[in-house]
Amino acid sequence: MKRAHDDDRTETPCSIARTLEVVGDKWTLLILREAAVEGMTRFAEFKERLGIAPDLLSTRLGALVDSGVMVKQPYREPGSRTRFSYHLTPAGEELRLILAALQQWGDENRPRAVGPSMVRRSVDQGRPIRVAFVDDTGTAVPMDSVKFLRTASYPS
Repeated sequence: MKRAHDDDRTETPCSIARTLEVVGDKWTLLILREAAVEGMTRFAEFKERLGIAPDLLSTRLGALVDSGVMVKQPYREPGSRTRFSYHLTPAGEELRLILAALQQWGDENRPRAVGPSMVRRSVDQGRPIRVAFVDDTGTAVPMDSVKFLRTASYPS
């Protein structure tokens, strides 16, 4: 994964493309969902819940560790060999926003007849939560009032 100190001349200029290099496939997003929403940390839990092949799961978890989204920690249950658990880093926790945005989009644009399988609520008051654009004062900005502007550092 490229870091801030890496050579900017070879770095992909688009932050969306750089993000997709880390989280841009179905299995990676589902692993992150289980870690962020269900609190899963163990290989066997991910494998059982997702029905993912062990080699694919190992590859995806390794990539998440290498990119700084998860950290690998050893653990050992009595009578067993040492195994590893996978925990979200602060960068991984920030991906909850992406997961929530994907969930919100799916609920609104690909709804299930029986309703959503999960909802987002505030911890303190249990109020519904929406993913939204917010300006630097904390004010929600309507989607049609948001404009993406290229910076001078983006190549033409």
